[in-house]
Amino acid sequence: MPRINKLMLQNFKKFDSLHLQFHPGKNVLIGDNEAGKSSILMALDLTLNASRSRVESLGLESLLSQRAVNNFFSEGEKTFARLPQLVVDVFLDEGIDPYLNGNQNMLGIISDGLRMSIAPIEEYGADINRVLAEEGHNFPYEYYAVRFSTFSGAPFASFKRFLRHLMLDGTRIDSDYAAREYTRSVYNFNVPVTERFKLENRYRQQKLAFRDEQLAELNGTLSPYKFEVRTGLKSNLETDLDITEDGISIQNRGKGKQCFIKTEFALNKHKEHGDLDVMLLEEPENHLSHNNMKKLVGQLATTEQTQLFIATHSSHICSRLDLRSALLLGHQKVSTLAALDPDTAEFFMKAPDNNVLEFVLSNRVILVEGDAEFILLEACYTTHTGGKTPEADGVHIISIGGTSFKRYLELARLLGVRVAAIRDNDKNYQHNCVDNYHDSLYEGASVFADKNDDRWTFEVSFYEDNKKICDELFASGRKTLTVQDYMLGNKAEAAFELLKKKGGELIVPTYIQEAIVWVRQ
Repeated sequence: MPRINKLMLQNFKKFDSLHLQFHPGKNVLIGDNEAGKSSILMALDLTLNASRSRVESLGLESLLSQRAVNNFFSEGEKTFARLPQLVVDVFLDEGIDPYLNGNQNMLGIISDGLRMSIAPIEEYGADINRVLAEEGHNFPYEYYAVRFSTFSGAPFASFKRFLRHLMLDGTRIDSDYAAREYTRSVYNFNVPVTERFKLENRYRQQKLAFRDEQLAELNGTLSPYKFEVRTGLKSNLETDLDITEDGISIQNRGKGKQCFIKTEFALNKHKEHGDLDVMLLEEPENHLSHNNMKKLVGQLATTEQTQLFIATHSSHICSRLDLRSALLLGHQKVSTLAALDPDTAEFFMKAPDNNVLEFVLSNRVILVEGDAEFILLEACYTTHTGGKTPEADGVHIISIGGTSFKRYLELARLLGVRVAAIRDNDKNYQHNCVDNYHDSLYEGASVFADKNDDRWTFEVSFYEDNKKICDELFASGRKTLTVQDYMLGNKAEAAFELLKKKGGELIVPTYIQEAIVWVRQ
């Protein structure tokens, strides 16, 4: 079964240049908004589809990098030779089809592959130069054309697909257009071109027969007018088809159910036969309940015969499908977690996943090990920085279990995240906070804890530095427990009370001050 092993982009949407290496199984694209996840799926979808009309309907000006256009006008003469070109190269594993094999790709190497290029038409060179000679920034989009070819240089079109693929867009799951396009793609995927022609012809003949048999009497009374049955591009078998479950159209299902049905249908339909080579999923988590999300992830996790490309904002999907399959998109660069230790990858597949993606997408992080620290740390940060918030400094505060610090530090080392880990000394600072992390730290990571073993946990340190405030809030009504014992037994509640009533008056423990200063450097 063919597999996509590389993708190269030139002047495609936001990417001036991009080179991605893919896994043969699952590929999870993660990144902030506008990082380019959707653009990568679109580049794959357009090239595999080889539909000239689809590209033209999107508009060449929406696909060609605006930065490349701006550079054309600002960095040299306005000549035909300098006009930017858009190129998408999809590299495939070596197969047996010589039609695919050649060196017509950006690397100039012998490989199987498919190419989409959007370039100015040379035959119109004189006309293009006249346009460029005009005053202002008149870019000749109208003189560009799209071409689909294999790496051998041979052309190919949508009716000759070398990879069978489906694209599901969870962000557009609720639109009629998206439902029709999905139905159309499933139909085209399952029915060979020659069979489609036969079915279209029979469907049109049946429509005409209905007109001649069922409308004849009515039309006889309307002369010189008569009713016709629509046929043609806007009313044919493809446009009239629908997919139902238990007799109910998927268009009449809820948004989450639509998303789940479409994904499940595509995966189950072809799991046994293995004829779905590639599946592209755009934010499949959209509109899904947590329960359906878990079901969906279960489906995706067991998919082996189909290569998956998933763009997501979901920590659950990202971690449960193995962080080693993740591709992290930053500004014009890509990071990978393929080198993550298998044991750590398995840990994140089983651990709570509500903060993994936030951590991976961060540049600066303060890790804490409990709810109380998480509740109070933003107030501590703002107090110590004279009013600056963590968000303003690009710092994320993330709460994790105390035993997970090393796992997160391994992630951080691979991604170059600056991490200040704040933890308790548990009555032995040297062993628990220094020796314990000897092999886990790097230049961008440091552990901070109270160096006094008597101040063994966050609540003790906080009470020692804020006795007056804590006694004022919590001493009243205490019969047996001391204030410190009460804080230790009710960590989150005590922290919330301190934040709500005394948040701006708190003295920040020294080790937390040190962590804040360090992470801001």
